[in-house]
Amino acid sequence: MDWIVEVYNYRVVAQFIPEFTRGIAATIWISLLSLIMALIIGTFVAIMRLSANPVLWRIAAGYVQAIRSTPLLIQIYVIYFSIPALPLLDRRLDELEGGIIALGLNAGAYMSEIIRAGIESVSRGQVEGAQSVGMTYMQRMRYVVLPQAFANVVPPLLGQTSVLIKDSSLVSFIGVFELFGAGLVVLSDRLMPNEAFMTVAFCYLVIYWVMLMFSNFAQRRLGGARR
Repeated sequence: MDWIVEVYNYRVVAQFIPEFTRGIAATIWISLLSLIMALIIGTFVAIMRLSANPVLWRIAAGYVQAIRSTPLLIQIYVIYFSIPALPLLDRRLDELEGGIIALGLNAGAYMSEIIRAGIESVSRGQVEGAQSVGMTYMQRMRYVVLPQAFANVVPPLLGQTSVLIKDSSLVSFIGVFELFGAGLVVLSDRLMPNEAFMTVAFCYLVIYWVMLMFSNFAQRRLGGARR
C-alpha cells in the first residue's frame, strides 16, 4: 500500500473532506441555478428563432452565434468585470451572481438549439388540431408543443446539463468557491497536485454518473409513457 500513498495520499485527502463536501454542494447549487436560468433563456430564444418576425429571429440568432463563438471564460470575465452597478441592486454583481449569470447565458444558447429541434419535431397536425379547437399561440405552446418538445429532447438536455456542471469549475477564476476551488485549497496548503485534482476529477465523475443514471431513468419513464 506504500506505493499508493506515494502516488495518491488518501490520508491527506481525508483531512480535506469538509472542503470537498462544501465544494460539491456549491457546484450543485451553482449548476442548479444556472440550469434554471438556461432553460428559461433557451426556451424563449428557441421560440424567437422560430418566429416569423425577422427582428426577433436576428436577435436570437446573433445571441446564439456570439455565445458559441467566444470562450466561456472570457464571457465570465466580461460579465463580472465589465457590467457596471445595476440600478435595481445599486451595486455591482458579486462573484457568485456574475458566475451564475455567465453560465446561464452560455448554456442557454446551446439549450435553445436543442429546444428548437424539439419544437420542430412536434408534428404539424397536432399544432393544427390545437389551433382548430380555438387555442391561442401561447396556449398551443404551453399545453401542446413545449411538453412534447421537452420530452423529445431529454437526453441531449441532460447531456448539456453535464457540460454545464463541468463548466461551473471556471467560476473559480473569479473567486467563487466550488469543487475545483476545493482542489485549489489542497494544492495551496499541501502542494499535492495529485491529491487535489484526482479527487476533484473523481467527484465530477460521481456527479456525471448520477446524471447518467437520472438520464436513463427519465428515458425509461418517457418511453413507457409513450407506449
